[in-house]
Amino acid sequence: MKQLTFAPRNHQLTNINTWTPDSQWLVFDVRPSGASFSGKTIERVNVHSGDVEVLYTAPDGAHVGVVTVSPLAEKYVFIHGPENPDASWHYDFHHRRGVVLEKHRARNLDAMDITAPYTSGALRGGTHVHVFSPNGEYVSFTYNDHVLHERDPALDLRNVGVAAPYGPVVPPCSHPREYSGSHWCVLVSRTTPEPQPGSDEINRAYEEGWVGNQRLAFIGDTLSDKSEKVPELFIVDLPTDEQGWKSAGRGTAETMPTPPQGVVQKRLTFTHHHTFPGLVTAPRHWVRANPQATEIAFLMRDNQGIVQLWLISPNGGEPRQLTHTTGGIQSAFNWHPSGNALGFVLDNRLARCDARSGEITFLTVDHGNPPSADAVVFSPDGKKIAWMEETKGFRQLWITETGL
Repeated sequence: MKQLTFAPRNHQLTNINTWTPDSQWLVFDVRPSGASFSGKTIERVNVHSGDVEVLYTAPDGAHVGVVTVSPLAEKYVFIHGPENPDASWHYDFHHRRGVVLEKHRARNLDAMDITAPYTSGALRGGTHVHVFSPNGEYVSFTYNDHVLHERDPALDLRNVGVAAPYGPVVPPCSHPREYSGSHWCVLVSRTTPEPQPGSDEINRAYEEGWVGNQRLAFIGDTLSDKSEKVPELFIVDLPTDEQGWKSAGRGTAETMPTPPQGVVQKRLTFTHHHTFPGLVTAPRHWVRANPQATEIAFLMRDNQGIVQLWLISPNGGEPRQLTHTTGGIQSAFNWHPSGNALGFVLDNRLARCDARSGEITFLTVDHGNPPSADAVVFSPDGKKIAWMEETKGFRQLWITETGL
């Protein structure tokens, strides 16, 4: 176990893609806590020397956080709050954007147009947790809509979207808070404020994960026959060409933007009849496919109510219970780059799980405090795993060897 950061402030890892492709640096933000979006810088630490570099400093009263890296290049993407915030326009779910930083140049990822009739390829609100696809071409995110929030906050349902490299998108910018973006952005999920109980309809899409480069899985909140919320696993096939991406609908003053033509969300899990139905929301986790895109992992309770890791084919079928722990998985997780193992927190330690047998190997002992549940991330070369842990009152970054 090696502590990497020591400054008396918090250091926050995102839940995936926090390593540079050469496995030499970990990127992080400096939010005072996971719930407070008030960090001013995006930084990185060298895992060998411990040297810390500031990559970006937010200007004009804005705040930044939740940074990830492209798997193929030193290209960073993170959430950026509004500059010059005021009482009417400040950081919120529907007032934020993605910014891409490459070679010291920062560019908006998503364009914003909140003035009807709206602009194709632009969005009307805020994007969050930006993650590059495995080939570095696309960026997924979750989304909240300003236009519908102004109409009625109950209509501002969380959705999943994708930024495709078919920009730039340049709205007229008739409102002072509108801006251009480098990518063509669309929603790929469909939500409805009042899902039909017992149906595949959802009122929230979130915690998405790439399945190869052409599919995206996510959690969707369904309603049981008794109108109880049951989070289930869904998947969408994405367009394969520019024309397909550009067939998405812009939305209206009353409706959310619509996915590109042919993008249909398919439900993969059907757990309404289980003793403990639905994917778990605590610990918070993001669904993750192996590098081969043949299995999607997620967390769900077993019949004893214990949180376990489960696997399912992207094509559907019955999920397979991988772990049979007595204490339950305690954190978000990620796949080892080989696809042969997964990493997470178990029994307040870092653990590695064999993806075939479910065999658990503990990687750490004697933690001063339990590791954070927010992020457990393998290095691209597979040799190290990183996590956060409170040390002397602040959240610090730690790594250890994976043994693989």
